[in-house]
Amino acid sequence: MTAVTFGFKTEPPRASYGDLKRIWREADEIPLIADLWAFDHFVPLRADPGEPCLEGWTTLTALATQTRRARLGLLVAGNTYRHPAVLAKMAAALDVITDGRLEFGIGAGWHEAEHRMYGIPFGTVADRIRAMGEACEVARMLWTQELATFEGRYYSLTDARCEPKPVQRPYPPITIGGTGERLTLRVVARHADRWSFNGKSIEEFVRLNGILDAHCEVVGRDPSTIIRSVQRHLSEDLASAAAEVADFIAVGANHVVLNPRFSLRPGVATRVTREIIEPALRGI
Repeated sequence: MTAVTFGFKTEPPRASYGDLKRIWREADEIPLIADLWAFDHFVPLRADPGEPCLEGWTTLTALATQTRRARLGLLVAGNTYRHPAVLAKMAAALDVITDGRLEFGIGAGWHEAEHRMYGIPFGTVADRIRAMGEACEVARMLWTQELATFEGRYYSLTDARCEPKPVQRPYPPITIGGTGERLTLRVVARHADRWSFNGKSIEEFVRLNGILDAHCEVVGRDPSTIIRSVQRHLSEDLASAAAEVADFIAVGANHVVLNPRFSLRPGVATRVTREIIEPALRGI
């Protein structure tokens, strides 16, 4: 059986920046937590939109400097929020700053209200997903080529440079989030090192896993080269979450990101490790 690893996610609206720093330092000292994640939204998703919400890449960079071991990323960066060439440059810089610990998470973008607030073009679902696919191509070219030239439907580059290159070779691992069967999972098959499932049921995960395998066959990709990750949202009832995590692992998840959906305080990473991660690993 493929080794199972765990990540831990914090959403800025659920803690002050001071608490986030302490939580990330705590989690960084727990070997069973392989990676740490922030989110990429401009306003809270399930709270008063007027509450404080730190910007994702700025927060990730600041929190990265508080850690020394864990890998880290955004789950996931909204492609619509930044031109992918700028995003690739930001990612390369953070990979250098962290000595090669960046996980590059990207998604098509879905929160229409944020786009409307900020005057960011939203477009159709199909356009957003196809643009994300081009963004992955743009990023990989910038990370691996001295001069990158690209002419796509949504983006273009002309002799573009990205120096310094990321520390990781050939580039930081790409995580793509989404559940779209026809378009998103096709982009995952072509570009992702990890697929992030944020759906509701185990049955949905199993079905989409099979569809992703089929897309891999079409594009000539070995399905086993794509890590299958699930993000689980935690209430205070961690016991029920532990059982659910075990069930996802049993049907093929080999990476699990635990995202507490309650007020965060220092000690939460330790509690999640003891009540969910350790039992899950004992059960494998």
